[in-house]
Amino acid sequence: MREIRNYLKWLRRLGFEIWLNRDEGSHVPAQALGELATTENGDAIVETKVQRLQKLSEQVAACRRCQIGHTRTNPVFGVGNPNADLVFIGEAPGANEDAQGVPFVGAAGNLLTQELRKHGISREEVYICNILKCRPPNNRDPFPDEILNCEPYLKQQLSIIAPKMLCGLGRFAVGTLLKRPIPIMKLRGTWESYEGIPLFICLHPAAVLHQPQNRHFFEIDIAALAEAYHARHTRLPKSK
Repeated sequence: MREIRNYLKWLRRLGFEIWLNRDEGSHVPAQALGELATTENGDAIVETKVQRLQKLSEQVAACRRCQIGHTRTNPVFGVGNPNADLVFIGEAPGANEDAQGVPFVGAAGNLLTQELRKHGISREEVYICNILKCRPPNNRDPFPDEILNCEPYLKQQLSIIAPKMLCGLGRFAVGTLLKRPIPIMKLRGTWESYEGIPLFICLHPAAVLHQPQNRHFFEIDIAALAEAYHARHTRLPKSK
């Protein structure tokens, strides 16, 4: 119970409204706590989202289904608010991410963080991850078998977090989520759907750094995403 109360205090600091009934026990939204599990003797226990994500991250750390599981430095599971309304999904970790075990660090991560902050969104309130949890050598495109092995981890992450919207970053990530090649410059700034969740299509910040002439489009798209994010309690964007 102490662990649950500490977790609820943390949720309050994030802005969630939680009430505890001291006489009848804890009464909190199921999506805030997570799922019920049982011990060997049948006693019910509560698994928080943090605990469920931790268990999943341990599975990722132990995964060796692909060769890149043997060549990586660190698995890059994901980082952020386990109750995030918005989840960013990239393609795969790069060299900086592989070294630190954290997604979207370095120049590309700084650009994303900077643009979000301009529109009143902090990295701490969203969740950021990649489709692949291990870095492909030399930052090559992921192989089909690597996607097949890793995408189930992404789906489990989203099932635990239960976000209201997603943002796919870059041609490869969005094409993988939609299961078809996409013209990123044509579809950027539009909405699709992944696993029944509205999916916003955006340029990858690393691509913008390599093609600075497209930075204006990136800024426009993050502004549009932020508008939908801030309006999420009154309306949700339409997805196809």
